Amino acid sequence: MWPESSETPQKLRSGLTTGSCATACCVAASQALLAKRQPEQVEITLPKGQQVNLPIKYYRALDKGLDTGLDTGFDASNTGHRGICTAIIKDAGDDPDVTHGATVFVELRLTAKTGIQFKAATGVGTVTREGLVLAVGEPAINPVPRKMITEHLTQAAYTYRYQGGFEVSVGVEKGEQIALKTMNPRLGILGGLSILGTTGIVRPYSCSAYIASIRQGIDVAGSNGIQHIAATTGSSSEKAIAEHYQLPEMALIEMGDFVGAVLKHLKAVSQSNQSSVMSTHRQPSTPIKKLSICAGFGKLSKLANGHLDLNSRVSAISFEHLVEMAQQAGADQALMAQILSANTSIQVLKACQQSGIDLGYQVCLTAWHQAKKYLPEQIELEIWAVDRQGQFVGHYSDQAEA
Repeated sequence: MWPESSETPQKLRSGLTTGSCATACCVAASQALLAKRQPEQVEITLPKGQQVNLPIKYYRALDKGLDTGLDTGFDASNTGHRGICTAIIKDAGDDPDVTHGATVFVELRLTAKTGIQFKAATGVGTVTREGLVLAVGEPAINPVPRKMITEHLTQAAYTYRYQGGFEVSVGVEKGEQIALKTMNPRLGILGGLSILGTTGIVRPYSCSAYIASIRQGIDVAGSNGIQHIAATTGSSSEKAIAEHYQLPEMALIEMGDFVGAVLKHLKAVSQSNQSSVMSTHRQPSTPIKKLSICAGFGKLSKLANGHLDLNSRVSAISFEHLVEMAQQAGADQALMAQILSANTSIQVLKACQQSGIDLGYQVCLTAWHQAKKYLPEQIELEIWAVDRQGQFVGHYSDQAEA
């Protein structure tokens, strides 16, 4: 579950994706099998051409099942070895990534049949629901990591004049337990994590893996016939909206601070559907018809102020804007002065409630107008605000405009 994030700014550091780690494992394993050497680190080329070096944690002969370390035990000169396991410890930098520090490994086997076959080893999940970019039954190794691995193994085969193929089984140690902290079970990716990455680099707090999960969650919901989804900032807001509507788990999108990712993906999907219908004259796929955004009052005030990333590193609560909204709701000069001297948004909310000013409604109304700019017209939108106890303190919907 994505936590309600702190309002304290944080320093940031970069990292590499699980897709980059898996690619580097393949490079190391191919050198051990085809060149009879075990480099302590290997170089890979990322999708945009940048070259990076990653250290190898271990080499392990698959036919013996022994962890041999970097320099001893595995007999690279023994041509009887047809498979090897190599591993890397993932460094995700300061991105809030549950796989930071996890051991990503690849079991690479040489095959008589040419080409590359991908499989899920322990800790990597399998797709079980429609709506993802991968077909049902496929290992959860996304297209860009597959492309990176394919390109590097193809180059290795050319360099070492190898005529056969490869079987690539990607895994993550303790991946099944780690996946419980992600949206994979909700997305129908069972048995472990997904191997992700589009650029190969984890940009600090770009939260690319998390945003990818948001998009996947929307796609899975739509592909499985769900027409009403709820996007929430954390556990309190999710519990409140889920209980209010009795929504199934598949309809709940844990957006965290990334409300922009939800709105922009819904717009992109709508535009894609319209283009497809026009070019093929087919009926559009089942669209999402209603979006409920449910968020903490303070974060929702940021959306009301035009921010699409609600994290403190990007946006701050504007007490001046809260004063403007309170004035629109009927606040007098004394209350507006009290708002400007407050320390937190919850103090502002309580002061307005005590004065009979429905600031919760006004914030939801203003946030609705901001969000509606990015949402397709055919999607009904409603906004809910909750306090720190998960109680509703404001609401506004399209129905009020009717």
